[in-house]
Amino acid sequence: MPTISEGPPATISLRLAHDAYTVLVDSDILSRAAQLTQAWTELSAKAAALVTDSNVAPLYAEGVRTSLESAGFRVTTIIVPAGESSKSMAQVASICGQMLRAGLDRKSVLFALGGGVVGDLAGFAAAIFQRGIPCIQIPTTIVSQVDSSVGGKTGVNTAEGKNLLGAFHQPRLVLADVNTLATLPDREFNEGFAEIIKHAAIRDASLLDLAEDRASIRSHLVELIARNVAIKATIVEEDERETSGTRALLNFGHTLGHGIEAAGGYGRFLHGEAISLGLVAAVHLSVEKAGLSAEEANRIIQSLKIWDLPTILPDDVSDEDILAAMERDKKFDAGQIRFVLIRSLGDAFVSDAINRDDLARTLIGLRE
Repeated sequence: MPTISEGPPATISLRLAHDAYTVLVDSDILSRAAQLTQAWTELSAKAAALVTDSNVAPLYAEGVRTSLESAGFRVTTIIVPAGESSKSMAQVASICGQMLRAGLDRKSVLFALGGGVVGDLAGFAAAIFQRGIPCIQIPTTIVSQVDSSVGGKTGVNTAEGKNLLGAFHQPRLVLADVNTLATLPDREFNEGFAEIIKHAAIRDASLLDLAEDRASIRSHLVELIARNVAIKATIVEEDERETSGTRALLNFGHTLGHGIEAAGGYGRFLHGEAISLGLVAAVHLSVEKAGLSAEEANRIIQSLKIWDLPTILPDDVSDEDILAAMERDKKFDAGQIRFVLIRSLGDAFVSDAINRDDLARTLIGLRE
């Protein structure tokens, strides 16, 4: 596992076949964005796009822009509407068009400032702009800091499903400022714990001890984020492009979770809320098919409840809509469901023993 340096900042370095980069986790990173970029990368770009959304821009865009301009960057700020609906090809085209009109070229750099939507969207724009330019990820939510900003997956949604158009495009640097988490509404703060609990379930059971300590968690955010990044980084190093099956372990709870998110209509469930429901379903199937103990299954479900995450599927979300969306997901391989189960906390594997009837039956149980 990539080690976490003694900070500050906490540093986690990834070494991939053709890329290497570092994730920095600390407080008050945004004001040092340019300084850290220059210290931790070899970029010579002086023209930069700063892509953010309408929620994040009023809070943090000016500070990051000031940091970049003070270091000599010519900055073009691009603001997209907040929300999952912005993960679209139309927004990618809009971002790229604004960059072209501002005179940015293949020697420019893109800074993605925001949550998972901005990171995925802006990262995809960087991947295709003039055949690819460097991207610096500056995640501002728990979901994006512990998961989506690390690993190079970028993309947008379509009417047919989530993240079906995209590209692998590793960032050159990830700057995770835990101070940004203080401005998250409770619902957005809490949803991030679905991904944290997922990481604990598949790789590090001891992480649950920290994740369950709601009373004091805000004083341990650097440790929490850094430990999760190290788990994600380890798996990405082992299987960058999901060819060996190891990276698929990160999909624990996501097969049905993405189906639920799509079936509910993007915006009804936050990503982490849909994943919470997917985790409950995966836990039930792990008890049935993989021998997970009832005690450990209950601990995962109770951990989700600590963070007010949903564990019961509303009746008005159609099973057929969920299964239809799921069957269009990338987690299918030649029509075969690739479903992640756990034998025990920290011991995950990809199973081919789950069929559509199993999932339909699990959805019924998820409503009880």
